[in-house]
Amino acid sequence: MGPISLLAFLSASFSAAQAPLVVAIGDSTTAGTPYFLSPSEAPPGGRGDAEAPYPREIERRLGWSVLNRGVAGERSDEIRARFMRDALSEHPRYVILLAGVNDIYQGVPLSETEKNLRWMYERARESRALPIAASVLPFDRSTAAQRARLRELNDWIRKEAAAEKIPFCDFAAAAADGRDRDKLSGSPDGLHPNRATYALVGAAAARCLKTLEKPRAAEKNQLR
Repeated sequence: MGPISLLAFLSASFSAAQAPLVVAIGDSTTAGTPYFLSPSEAPPGGRGDAEAPYPREIERRLGWSVLNRGVAGERSDEIRARFMRDALSEHPRYVILLAGVNDIYQGVPLSETEKNLRWMYERARESRALPIAASVLPFDRSTAAQRARLRELNDWIRKEAAAEKIPFCDFAAAAADGRDRDKLSGSPDGLHPNRATYALVGAAAARCLKTLEKPRAAEKNQLR
């Protein structure tokens, strides 16, 4: 390889390292409901207000490419069924997994949700993508029993992330009302975040991702 082509190769490698690919997969709170239908729901480019979903806020803040693979109404088993195709086939560096609220809403046993989440965490790691375990957002119209189960699920996600040594990002805290953690800071329908709350979730995700890139940058500097 000559000096010009080598320089081009190194430049391309550096650019790729500086702009990692992220896949955000999940349900309506990833898709951007009720403002946006994701590309997975309305191919090829989605439909509606593309600026609303939280993955778009990551792009605004970090300048990275983030693929929105949310589908409204899906439980964790349905997300699991398309996980390899919709997330890992893209060969991302990071996969943000936000799933479980529809399991809570439909009364799926927590053990089933946990099994599905663990399976997706493991498949991502096997594919050399780093899974980011996101806590599940609250919703205003939840019952007392649903709120208790949601807190239990989020406690499990936090502990499982620590046990698996994968990043945990507290989306629930970012989206919650400061006076009541069981409610969203803003919602148009009592179920989904409003635009401002989606932006708060995206900001939290961007902070998590930026922290993960710092060790990689330090390692590259040591090799020079």
